[in-house]
Amino acid sequence: MVTPDAPPVLPGIGVLIVDRHLAFRDALGARLQAEPDLTVVAKAQSAEFVPRVLVGRSVDVLLLDAELPDASATVFCAEMARRVDAPRVVMVSAASDPELIVAALRAGAAAWVPKDESIDHLLRVIRGVVCGETWLPLMELGPVLRLLIEGLDSRRDCDDLLAALTPREREVLVHFVDGADRKEVAERLHLSANTVRTHLYSLMAKLEVHSTLEVVALARPRLETSPGLRELRSPALWDEGGVRDAGTTR
Repeated sequence: MVTPDAPPVLPGIGVLIVDRHLAFRDALGARLQAEPDLTVVAKAQSAEFVPRVLVGRSVDVLLLDAELPDASATVFCAEMARRVDAPRVVMVSAASDPELIVAALRAGAAAWVPKDESIDHLLRVIRGVVCGETWLPLMELGPVLRLLIEGLDSRRDCDDLLAALTPREREVLVHFVDGADRKEVAERLHLSANTVRTHLYSLMAKLEVHSTLEVVALARPRLETSPGLRELRSPALWDEGGVRDAGTTR
């Protein structure tokens, strides 16, 4: 997955690695620790150890083995997403099944990275998700979007969901649909990044979705058919094909 602009290098990114394979944990931990802006806070073999690891520690990104037994990875991801101080979850997997990726996104994951990807790609993803980005395998992007849209079409009418949003939440929603990232939304609306994040999580809960990607998939097709939403629409950032960046979805 290639993007024209690399995410900025942020100081002090705390990373927690949860993977059932000791050799993988140790090798990945050593490589990440060599990066000046990354700190491996801890490593664990299963999700059950994570709550105690998080006590008193600052974790920004959780690298989570998608193949943890008994589907516990997706369940645990959803539990983590409900935390006030939730780290951004990056699912690391030996496979790239679109249905598994969609389940992870709906559980609150920010990215899905195959284990055979390069370490440079993983570093880009770690730094990107801290900036609010969502990363998916490029080859699976089409199938994942189709599954998300099919799932959204089975929900109750979008207008009823949008009616539950506050005016500020709808403003935030429109800017995300128009292709802005969290920092750009904050600048446009003269808000702090934390305030934008709070509004985003609130509207995601009301729209019954679990990722920014699902927000866009739900609301963007309705912009031309929902008068209330159209009134708040800002100048579009999307190109004529509807894609801002072939390598990154936010």
